Amino acid sequence: MFSSMREIIERVESTGVPLWQVVLEEEIEEAETTAERVLERMAERLATMREAVDRGLASDAPSVSGLLGGGARRFEEWRRGDRSLLGSFVGKVVSRAQATMEVNARMGTIVATPTAGSSGILPAILFSAEEELGLTEEELVRGLLVAAGVGQVIVSRASVSGAAGGCQAETGSAAAMAAAALTAMRGGTPREVGESVAFTLQGMLGLICDPVAGLVEVPCLTRNVSAAVQAAAASELALAGLHFPIPADEVIDVMGQIGAEMDEKYRETAKGGLAATASGRRLAASVRWEGPEFENTNAARARDLADGGQAPAPERGDPDG
Repeated sequence: MFSSMREIIERVESTGVPLWQVVLEEEIEEAETTAERVLERMAERLATMREAVDRGLASDAPSVSGLLGGGARRFEEWRRGDRSLLGSFVGKVVSRAQATMEVNARMGTIVATPTAGSSGILPAILFSAEEELGLTEEELVRGLLVAAGVGQVIVSRASVSGAAGGCQAETGSAAAMAAAALTAMRGGTPREVGESVAFTLQGMLGLICDPVAGLVEVPCLTRNVSAAVQAAAASELALAGLHFPIPADEVIDVMGQIGAEMDEKYRETAKGGLAATASGRRLAASVRWEGPEFENTNAARARDLADGGQAPAPERGDPDG
């Protein structure tokens, strides 16, 4: 497994082999498998991602908890009405990042890239780029391999877990992976891929994980949106030749340090941040907990936050009070 972006970049530059192929060769050796099998698995993951995006954009069904539902479809319809200022590519990214997260919230099948709570980012970038740039399935699979290589480095040096490092570790890592994939698919050099990782993560350092009601819906869905846009912007900066003065490996290290020092209430416990606001606790009290889907620790934490299901009194100045 790769432990640094520098290692990946130097291997590409010394061998002349494309970055995606360097990652492929490493996987073949570590997993003791064949190139055909790795590429087949990647194609399967890509198909699952595509299905989740399509299902999310086609449905306005609510999530199991009742907190969310239909936002991706509504935004896509609004975007297609030529009212968005975001442009074609970013607009698609926004709707698709929501789509996968809504499928996840409805207990549908998604690909954890690298986690369920950040699963909307990479598909949003991949499939939006596919349409805008006319990419082939093979090119998308190669982009996935690049993203996987970056994910390996982050896991080795820091974490992709919100419980260990906050939302910077989940959506930040996913965005870095997506930025790297996009940069590589657009013909960026290995060093530009590294720059895109650094540009992405530096903009997301310190982001807390504060899931309302203990569920990866609020604010996770909209953080997938903002992280995907961050990835697109970072890729553009790198391809334009801009340089971030702190190398990607050091930025990853800092993310790990910040995560380790972050207060426990800001690391997926639903005890701080937006989850601990008066509105967040009222939402926790309103969640539909019936059914086997909620027999998990997140539900237990959210019940605790909701004070046994009783919504807290409005605070002074609360417009809903």
